[in-house]
Amino acid sequence: MADDSYPHAPALGKTDTSAEAAASLEGVTARLQRMVRAVIAEAGPNGATGDEIAAKLDWHRFRVRPRTSELRAMKKIADSGLRRRNPDSGCKAIVWVLPQYKQEDAA
Repeated sequence: MADDSYPHAPALGKTDTSAEAAASLEGVTARLQRMVRAVIAEAGPNGATGDEIAAKLDWHRFRVRPRTSELRAMKKIADSGLRRRNPDSGCKAIVWVLPQYKQEDAA
């Protein structure tokens, strides 16, 4: 039986719009998570930010962020401890890596 609770499925949130968004992803969340994890795996120890993942998959960055949160909760990816600036905002972003590349003192 598939686990249909967070992080294996989108969080339902506290609003009707959040619940509707989660319902729209029913049955596809695992595939989207695999796609995000594959981009991070391909990046190796250099990892990838959410914006870099979005660019590689030709997705909007807001489609990536929930998947990285889910994957982190499942311990399938980790915060590398590194930060890179997003090209649009200039703000620093977490660089996601596979767990074996996580720096010891990283979050």
